[in-house]
Amino acid sequence: MPRSFEELVDEAGRAPIQGWDFGWLEGRATEERPSWRYFDLVAGRVRGVDRLLDIQAGTGAMVAALPNVPLLSVATEGYGPNVPIAAERLRRRRAHLVWTDEGRPALPFRAGSFELVTSRHPIDTWWNEIARVLRRGGSYLSQQVGPQSLRELSEFLLGPLPSGSKRDPDAARDAAEDAGLVVTDLRYERPRTEFYDIGAVVYFLRVVVWIVPGFSVDLYRDRLRALHEQIELDGVFRTTASRFLIEARKP
Repeated sequence: MPRSFEELVDEAGRAPIQGWDFGWLEGRATEERPSWRYFDLVAGRVRGVDRLLDIQAGTGAMVAALPNVPLLSVATEGYGPNVPIAAERLRRRRAHLVWTDEGRPALPFRAGSFELVTSRHPIDTWWNEIARVLRRGGSYLSQQVGPQSLRELSEFLLGPLPSGSKRDPDAARDAAEDAGLVVTDLRYERPRTEFYDIGAVVYFLRVVVWIVPGFSVDLYRDRLRALHEQIELDGVFRTTASRFLIEARKP
């Protein structure tokens, strides 16, 4: 028997979201991965370096999962609830965590400290600081959220949105070059994303807070109910994410 709107929304609203755990969505939502396989790229790059910095590491899952961790591996994170989770994961791999202030674009490391700097889905990219802490010949490798990611979902709840975006890949290239880096790779894709029930939508919007800023079930209940009815009719709500890969070297 199909579950009601209220049951699905209440369940998703009570689900714990600490630690950026998307496992709760298994079987309820899917997102294609970009073809370049970011984790595999990072795993390949770290084999040849002794000093790694991962910026905005979230819960530290990527570094903790690497087959090989460089001799000196450091991660930064600025979101308080993620810090203890990341610290414990990284400690088990003999890596270090530094708690940074996301409102202050500064990395507390000496110039030329790292051969490889990585970042998966950074909120902002501190290009000048990245260029400063890289050694000559070192690289920055990042997968980032591109322009208009999940726009169909945002607009279903918010209405029409402006067309511009600060997350344009070409703008990232310009910023990297302005910081003195040489962009060696830039790729852009639109992975398909699907939600199979309204509970999955609610959970996702609670975790990924920038899709609908200020989201709450009470504030968007009417639009959520309309989306629930659409999913019930179609069996799925389809949208597209936006991702780009950028790699830049310090000459």
